[in-house]
Amino acid sequence: MADEANNERILAAVAARALQFVAPGNTVGLGTGRAASAFVRALANAAGLASTVRCVATSEATAGLARLLGLRLVTLAEVDVIDVTVDGADEVAPNLDLIKGYGGALVREKVVAAASRQLVIVATADKLVPQLGTRGKLPVEVVPFATPFCQRRLRQMLGQEPILRLDGEVAFTSDGDNHILDCAVGPIDRPHDLELAIRGIPGVVGTGLFLDMAQVVLVGDSAGIRELHREPRGHSSAAENR
Repeated sequence: MADEANNERILAAVAARALQFVAPGNTVGLGTGRAASAFVRALANAAGLASTVRCVATSEATAGLARLLGLRLVTLAEVDVIDVTVDGADEVAPNLDLIKGYGGALVREKVVAAASRQLVIVATADKLVPQLGTRGKLPVEVVPFATPFCQRRLRQMLGQEPILRLDGEVAFTSDGDNHILDCAVGPIDRPHDLELAIRGIPGVVGTGLFLDMAQVVLVGDSAGIRELHREPRGHSSAAENR
């Protein structure tokens, strides 16, 4: 309990730091999960800022929290571009590539991230990994009709049986009415190639690989907050600032 409470305090502090990337009048993408929820609360409590922004939520859960806290929600049909999206991640590689989707909102999160000028990730230090796939799971969202077919193709591709994510005794359904297959993976040597191969399977809607998308990652731990920035192509790691 003490560790969980400490993590919540760290997330709250990192979420508050993320407010520096939001300007009055911005359109802001709101991610899904604990880290993103911490940012939604920080934004709602930001006097002089919350009332000026418009928000695009990546899930019904986030939308419900945003409405409860008085934030103004709009849809992608109402905006041309999102100025900044703040979200969490399940894995953050040294070059700031990500794995997301443990919370089940990966496709909507990817759409909002792609519609954004800037993607800022809020995370605790345990989400930093030396290589994508280190935590052993890659979510893949698929249309329900194609679930058995996609399972077979993914098994052939990856060598292990993908697990259909459940909600109690029934299949978990995303906000897009899709299923999620959790694929067992090891460290991924060529994530771009894997992304293309999986997306080439008919019925796959998207994967949890978020490649070349995050510009900034804010990482919190007991020592403080680190600000990691994506380096230009050709560099091997992200720049780091305290």
